[in-house]
Amino acid sequence: MDGAAVLRQLVGQIQELCELYGSPSLDYPHLNPREHGINAVAAIICHFHLTMWPLLLPSDITATNICCHLPPRLYMVELNNSSLEYDFCGLIMEDNSDQKMVEVNKSLPCKRSRREKNPAKALALTSTDFMDQQIWKDFPEDLFEAVIARLPIDSFFRFRTVCRKWNSLLTSHSFSQHFAEVPRSHPWFYTVTPENISSAAMYDPSSRKWHHFSIPFLPAKTIILPVASAGGLICFLDLGHKNFYVCNPLTNSFKELPPRSFRVWSRVAVGMILNGTTANNGYKIVWLGCNGDHEIYDSLQNRWTRDGAFPSSIKLPLSLNFRSQTVSIGNSLYFMHAEPDGILSYDVANGAWKQFIIPSPSHLTDYTLAEYGGQVMLVGLVTKNAVTCVYIWELQKMTFLWKEVDRMPNIWCLELYGKHVRMTCLGNRGLLMLSLRSRRMNRLVTYNMSNKEWQRVPECLLPHGRKRQSIACGTAFDPCPTAFA
Repeated sequence: MDGAAVLRQLVGQIQELCELYGSPSLDYPHLNPREHGINAVAAIICHFHLTMWPLLLPSDITATNICCHLPPRLYMVELNNSSLEYDFCGLIMEDNSDQKMVEVNKSLPCKRSRREKNPAKALALTSTDFMDQQIWKDFPEDLFEAVIARLPIDSFFRFRTVCRKWNSLLTSHSFSQHFAEVPRSHPWFYTVTPENISSAAMYDPSSRKWHHFSIPFLPAKTIILPVASAGGLICFLDLGHKNFYVCNPLTNSFKELPPRSFRVWSRVAVGMILNGTTANNGYKIVWLGCNGDHEIYDSLQNRWTRDGAFPSSIKLPLSLNFRSQTVSIGNSLYFMHAEPDGILSYDVANGAWKQFIIPSPSHLTDYTLAEYGGQVMLVGLVTKNAVTCVYIWELQKMTFLWKEVDRMPNIWCLELYGKHVRMTCLGNRGLLMLSLRSRRMNRLVTYNMSNKEWQRVPECLLPHGRKRQSIACGTAFDPCPTAFA
């Protein structure tokens, strides 16, 4: 029996039932079988084609193939000829003879499924299923690592908790190579508050967000301050026991440095420098005291050494400026001192010390060294006639004099008028964070040396409280989740 005969037989049976009971269709009350006869019943059958397709469709066409591409439509069909080419779900039913087709309604009201009600969600589910089955299982491992290496730095806090495989990527040599190839625009700032010296907050200038956390491996109930950084690692000094620690604050990779041969006093200047391009190639830490005592720590040898005394031309004791951070350029570390004003440099490659006598700018109060593009910079407060402003200078290589290159906008300087302001400056690699404080004022601003842009930093509130955080000390560091102490 062909499809047309089956359809006629089924329609005839339904028509007899409708005439017997005299009731219209429950789903389509406007299609009364008594009024519309076989066309109405055929239309109802066509709409519920899923129950009839196994009998009506040709053997080479499946219901799945048609429904995946065409929406259901409702037609009234006059069955006057047996040579039909069956087409449901909106396909035009072609007739090689005189068959007629009349479209009754393109979208009759009916109860929709959840996927029809929310097509975007259905598409997302379908896409996810397809991606899981077809793509992700064969996704190249090296390409996967390259994508992960380009995530925002703050995503690595959540990244490590996804699964063991993702967490193990941080120790992968190939992932470290991918991460090193991605340029990073700005350093982060690790800050310590005077209200709670044991806690810290990190500021991400790219997203302009603060991150509060604690390093569980640092000794408790002691004053431990960040004193230097390099390659994503931060060097801490324990003021109680005079011990040094190195830690990656993103991964909590922690290391306590071995004891030193010299007694370390709390007032020392500390510098940190990489042996190569990353911390995995090793690093060196140099501490310097006012009486000339100093030692160098080599991470590859894991020990402290001393390479000799200062040249006789360097007058001791040194009046080190402990509020000024130590900067690194190439193989050299630069320390700032006073009386006389100037800079002391140390070349870690050949162990040579040099001193440069450089007069400080007039009316300078709080100041610190910085670095940008291989140049030594100076940031400081200048107060004159009750007017206080932040200035930026660059060290001239030919004359060894400070040349002013920028200053804080005047409208911001007016906010400091008549106030006794203290400044703490953190930064390196072209980006600075300035903490400007007085009795009734606490300002945090950043300064980008590349485009000379001054920008206010969002308020940093202490966790579980509303108190604003002020910065007692800190350091800038290049965030690197692949750096290990």
